[in-house]
Amino acid sequence: MSVWHRAAAANLAAAIVAPLVTHPAEAQSWPTRHVTMVVPFAAGSASDAVGRVIAARASEVLGQQVVVENVAGAGGSVGSLRVVRAQPDGYTFLFGSSDTLTQYQSLYRTPQYDGAKDYAPVALVGEMPMVMVLRKEIPAKDLTELTAIAKSDAKKMQFGSSGLGSSSHLTCSQVTLAMDAPVAHVTYRGSGPALQDMLAGHIDYFCALAASAMPLISNNQVKAIAVLGGQRSSFLPEVPTAQEQGFKNIEADAWMAAVFPKGTPADIVAKLNAALSTTLDTPVVVERLKTMAVVGPAKDRRSSDYLQKYIETEIAKWAAIIKASGVVLN
Repeated sequence: MSVWHRAAAANLAAAIVAPLVTHPAEAQSWPTRHVTMVVPFAAGSASDAVGRVIAARASEVLGQQVVVENVAGAGGSVGSLRVVRAQPDGYTFLFGSSDTLTQYQSLYRTPQYDGAKDYAPVALVGEMPMVMVLRKEIPAKDLTELTAIAKSDAKKMQFGSSGLGSSSHLTCSQVTLAMDAPVAHVTYRGSGPALQDMLAGHIDYFCALAASAMPLISNNQVKAIAVLGGQRSSFLPEVPTAQEQGFKNIEADAWMAAVFPKGTPADIVAKLNAALSTTLDTPVVVERLKTMAVVGPAKDRRSSDYLQKYIETEIAKWAAIIKASGVVLN
């Protein structure tokens, strides 16, 4: 081999090895510049509002700005796919949610990403209880009484949602299937219009984020008949869960989580996980999230391993519900 060929070979080997050598150092010094948090929904959405509270405090903890980038479209899949395709260098992560990371997988005929396989999970960040609210004029105090009414007069009853395949639609479909009553579904362009139409007497029940429904519940404009998560909500302590009322298979909290692109170094994942845990323990953050009816997860539910298993479990749960509902989006 000539001197030139030996030099070229040495340079090529160095080019291949260099990233492997510097990679741990880069992870150790991360972050050295701003980090982008992709929120896959529009500014002003629930995810956006919570994400900005988290980003502000996480910026202080990390010592670098966490910049919120709203990438809305296709039910959150546009922003989610943007992160799947991002460089796994720790400078772009997704502020995902139960609908984008789990329901999406079974909702679309040809999903473009897999919430359990295409990301490096970081941490569960917040949970938002969902509550079933009923039109005041319907003489039912709980799900059992509503089921009896729905079965006897199902053709006249309607439930609303904030869009086909939305969390409100899938959650109310889960309840309607459990009631075994063929109640009609009416779609709206958001929870606001749906709740207003309920007040006008056009739909009978709606499955809403507690934050959206609480003002109407407090003003006695609608009846809250069931919290739809696995346990009672501190925001609505007097409202029993669906499970307490005998509907054992109903569990539908909305939640948010941070995930990196697959292949992001474990050191960086661990650093963001620690920063987010510190953020969730900050009193001002806890109080701000409470105003949005958001609860941070307990410490034993904040690890990246927990999030991975949680996403897998949630995908399986919603796959069965979505299949039973018959909803498929293109």
